[in-house]
Amino acid sequence: MATAERRLGPYWSMTRSQVYRELPALADMGYVREGKPGPRASQPYVITPAGKRAFARWLAEEPSLESLRNPTALRVAFGAHQSSSALKNLYSTATEEHTEALAAVREQIKAAKAEGDSYGVAALDFAVAYHKAALTWLKSVPAK
Repeated sequence: MATAERRLGPYWSMTRSQVYRELPALADMGYVREGKPGPRASQPYVITPAGKRAFARWLAEEPSLESLRNPTALRVAFGAHQSSSALKNLYSTATEEHTEALAAVREQIKAAKAEGDSYGVAALDFAVAYHKAALTWLKSVPAK
């Protein structure tokens, strides 16, 4: 989970339950196998040759349409039913979260650049733009 979150988290949300539900299913399909047990009884998985072929097929598919789900924007849509203080708290919390996420992604970009991972940098640039856009939007939303 830590590896998936570090690599994909800035631009692809996932839950711990999704990851731990999918790994045994992928193992049943022969796409991954259990690796050497890690610390505190953690169970890493290793991709198999069949998994690499399935991954290559997936990469060649047309991506599906993205779906936008933003809990802050959803609550703003119902802002007329909330107090000014509730809205200000919502905006403050979201601003703090996006500011922290932006700083973390910028650190990941430094690491990706140091590793020469230009594709990782490009994906992380999306996350930077997203958090910047969210912060700009949060400054413009009405507070009553």
